[in-house]
Amino acid sequence: MTVMNVRRLIPTAAVAGAVALGLTALSACSSSDAAEGGSDGKLDVVASFYPMQFLAEEIGGSHVSVTTLTKPGTEPHDLELSPRQIGGLGDADYILFLKGVQPAVDDAVAQAGVKNTVDAAKLTTLENHGSEVEGHDHAEGEEHEDEEHGHEGEEAGLDPHIWLDPVKYAEVAEGVGKSLEKADPDHAADYRKNTESLVAELNTLDKAYETGLKNTATKTFITTHSAFGYLAERYGLTQEGIAGIDPEAEPSPARIDEIHSVAEKNDATTVFFETLASDKTAKTLAKDLGLKTGVLDPLEGITDKSAGADYIEVMQSNLSALQKALGAK
Repeated sequence: MTVMNVRRLIPTAAVAGAVALGLTALSACSSSDAAEGGSDGKLDVVASFYPMQFLAEEIGGSHVSVTTLTKPGTEPHDLELSPRQIGGLGDADYILFLKGVQPAVDDAVAQAGVKNTVDAAKLTTLENHGSEVEGHDHAEGEEHEDEEHGHEGEEAGLDPHIWLDPVKYAEVAEGVGKSLEKADPDHAADYRKNTESLVAELNTLDKAYETGLKNTATKTFITTHSAFGYLAERYGLTQEGIAGIDPEAEPSPARIDEIHSVAEKNDATTVFFETLASDKTAKTLAKDLGLKTGVLDPLEGITDKSAGADYIEVMQSNLSALQKALGAK
């Protein structure tokens, strides 16, 4: 009988000890600034959509477990979150999103109240590319009025597509690297190294664009999705958006007439569409104007239709498509 009691006591004591240790670990974790991450010891990172996911994975490396709110193939601007996704946000160690792209995400992130929440829009400077697009012709002076109001900022002309400019994307990468160092100081050296490596890749991409688009027959390209304002500005090009920032919007007859004039005047050859939205508008317009169609990917998601496996590869494909359409010499 005594032996049995001893046997019973041992596991009970062991369990009690483990519970005590667990409580100590929990209290240590809550009093520390370092996020301990999930059960596998990795930092649980939630990214809003692909451009944020790519940064988190490249910079976080083996120390992070990344989930994205936008499944591959989903048009991110129209994303609606499930109650489970919204509820789960509060359990994240670190959230990386880009305010102004996805209103549903902006609202859910604000409610989640996660300490390490990073808005990529604050890591670089948003600009106004609205005047180039029908319905977005606000004056320059208005560009910062709605910055704090999410999607409304986009409507006021603030362009959220910063990731399509390798230089701006590199600025964001540096900010993400610093914020991961702060969220998880134990792995700061690795985050720094990974950030430097990614920024070097983005700098190489920038040089390829600069060289590849320096001498072209025309500087004007036409696109169904006005996502390339930063890219155009960076490399001295002119983006003519058919119907503004919404890739599914139908252009007005007046805008189609304008595009016709622009195409003739600037020797534009191609109407670009994207893989995540319908190509119907582009094909109809191209046929009417006697132009070719091509794919210029705004990189809002990677699918099996993407011309590359990741951000860098698709951006290289975009460069080739632009060189061909613009008549690079």
